[in-house]
Amino acid sequence: MNSALTSQEILDLARRTLRTEAEALEHMAGLLDDNFVAVVDRVLQSKGKLIVTGMGKSGLVGRKIAATLASTGTPSFFLHPGEAFHGDLGMISADDIILALSYSGETDEVLKIVPFIHGNGNVLISMTGNPESTLAKNSDLHLDVGVREEACILHLAPTTSTTAQIAMGDALAVALMKARNFTSMDFARLHPGGSLGRRLLMTVGNVMRSHDLPVVGPDCGATEMIHTVSRGGLGLIVIIENGRIEGIVTDGDIRRAMESRQSEFFNIKAIDIATRSPKTINVGAKLIEAEKKMTRYKVNSLLAVDDDGTLQGVIQIYDIKL
Repeated sequence: MNSALTSQEILDLARRTLRTEAEALEHMAGLLDDNFVAVVDRVLQSKGKLIVTGMGKSGLVGRKIAATLASTGTPSFFLHPGEAFHGDLGMISADDIILALSYSGETDEVLKIVPFIHGNGNVLISMTGNPESTLAKNSDLHLDVGVREEACILHLAPTTSTTAQIAMGDALAVALMKARNFTSMDFARLHPGGSLGRRLLMTVGNVMRSHDLPVVGPDCGATEMIHTVSRGGLGLIVIIENGRIEGIVTDGDIRRAMESRQSEFFNIKAIDIATRSPKTINVGAKLIEAEKKMTRYKVNSLLAVDDDGTLQGVIQIYDIKL
């Protein structure tokens, strides 16, 4: 290892960093009071957006906070204070609330836009590590994210302090989610490209296999069953008679029949080894419903049916887990 440190020293430093930051968050949690509640209430009452601003590391944290808020039901975006001072202040409407991050509370670029915020009639919420700072004193509401020490071994680089800012932003987002009754369906609507969004928004009919289904009659013989299950590529065949589903036979059923009925295997019919009441799901059901049903009954496939119970397709767990 090309390092002046031993493996144990590296691990000790890492653990010290994590413990320092964890202790800071625990301390900050104990300091939360009605001021935090007032911030949540003010944001909920707002008819505008929550605009986050900050410079340097606080700006990077601010971008994350704005993204989290926007994706959890609170309209929000990040505004760079330098760009704002040079023309982007026009992005702020009178109904918007400004959340300004500056650990010192003395960041010049942020302080320069405070007069505009006041003159525009916006509510200003600050998040600083110093309640006596210029930014804190010129805010309508203040969130204290002060920490006793940085995890940095030089006590210079923002480490514990940025963790505190991120955590406070998360606390704000979660409180607002709960207050807005933000649901998993709301989350999916804002994240249609994600796995959860796909499962909550798409239906069985959107992803099921509906063509070249491995369908046979009740009297289908062993040889045809083997050929059909191989051609179908689903690991099962569906028994249909007079348009009604009579059962399914899986490749496992066929293998077990070959072992247990060796002498008579080629005389059996599909209906003889079928599961007579296979699990079905409506084509209009959401994928998450199909996933729950598969989990409940410990199956990998469901027969997709219409309102009349007629077979429309087959959905498998692999179609949901894409």
